[in-house]
Amino acid sequence: MSDTRTPAQIEADIISRRAQLAVVLDEIGVRVHPKTIMGDAKAKVASTVDRTAGRAYVAVNRSVSGVKAQFVAEDGSPRLDRVIPAALLVAGAVTLLTVSSRSSGSSRRKKR
Repeated sequence: MSDTRTPAQIEADIISRRAQLAVVLDEIGVRVHPKTIMGDAKAKVASTVDRTAGRAYVAVNRSVSGVKAQFVAEDGSPRLDRVIPAALLVAGAVTLLTVSSRSSGSSRRKKR
């Protein structure tokens, strides 16, 4: 097969291909530019952080719901059979920590 295009058609094809090549080279230049690379990296990190934060939120929410189910009945009323022992346990721990910190504070004063 021989090329039946005229010199003007060949020249028009060359001009068209040069324009296409210029566009491709511009796109490559934008893609490999450091600001573009940094922007893409920042977007990827932000996406990962958002995904991780979302997973953490779901896990915490699930845990809180599980704990709440232990102390609140389905009708929304508190389960006193579990709330009272837990409250006593917390009060005892706070008292123990308070007494412990006071006694260690007074022993420090005596040593000075």
